[in-house]
Amino acid sequence: MKALRIILILIALAVLIAVPWFGSDVLVQFGINALLLAVLAQGWNIIGGYTGYASFGNSAFYGLGSYGVGIAMVQWDLPFGVGLAFGVLLSVAFAILLGLPVLRLRGHYFAIATLALAQVMAAIVSNVKLAGQNIGLVLPPLNNDMLFYESALALLVAATLTIWWLSRSKFGFGLIAIRENEEGAAVMGVNTTLYKVMAFALSGVFSALAGGIHAYWVTFIDPESAFDISLNVKMIIMAVFGGPGTVLGPIVGALSLSAISEVLSSEVTSIAGLFFGVVVVAAVVLMPRGLADIIRQFRKTGWRYFSENIKATRL
Repeated sequence: MKALRIILILIALAVLIAVPWFGSDVLVQFGINALLLAVLAQGWNIIGGYTGYASFGNSAFYGLGSYGVGIAMVQWDLPFGVGLAFGVLLSVAFAILLGLPVLRLRGHYFAIATLALAQVMAAIVSNVKLAGQNIGLVLPPLNNDMLFYESALALLVAATLTIWWLSRSKFGFGLIAIRENEEGAAVMGVNTTLYKVMAFALSGVFSALAGGIHAYWVTFIDPESAFDISLNVKMIIMAVFGGPGTVLGPIVGALSLSAISEVLSSEVTSIAGLFFGVVVVAAVVLMPRGLADIIRQFRKTGWRYFSENIKATRL
């Protein structure tokens, strides 16, 4: 069974690698967006899925990564790679400084606090001349979608390998312990504050890298688009739909929902805006642990799986 799973993963990876060589320009551009969303979902999976802290602040990391690349390339004439590193540095510093006080909160208090982070950063950047204020920054164009596709795919592979390592490492077990019972984890010797801040920072690294790649690809950033809270909602929905706290669940959720949303937006534009709202309700009520849990449990419970989840939500 394990060998079959590895073979299927390698086949899927080979198909994704082949897209720029055999797919149309439209498919490649869709692929870049979908892969970057999958990276964001995997990044959120670290703090939300494994640690159990539903963060709405990852869009702040995404925006800092975007502006790291923008400022480095436009204002300082530095190469793209240096801009990515600068964006990651900003995000890690932001995660440590803000994570220490914010991660002391729990539940909906933590969610509300992180919800404000992106709005605060957008307001700050709007008044920073180096960042272009409200006007934004125009990056030098690079007409090479294949490069951006390959960069996004490589980043997704790196994020997934990190999640795989988490699922088998002492650090990852510590995060799971915090998710299940934070007080019990502390009693067992887990430094909960350190672990949570490290998870927050690691989540921010992948969000920042995704933001930096996207900024260079679209060649324009402004505070409203860089710190868009709806992007954070999307990454949460995709991770929850696929299966939070799993290695491949967020990828499945991101790619499948991106494809369905793209079809709906091109065929019936008015429905596309409602689609993610419907997914949220369906995921919470019918499959709160995502598609990955359905695959594991459906053979044992059958259709009772959904009725049991409905009863658990007391509908």
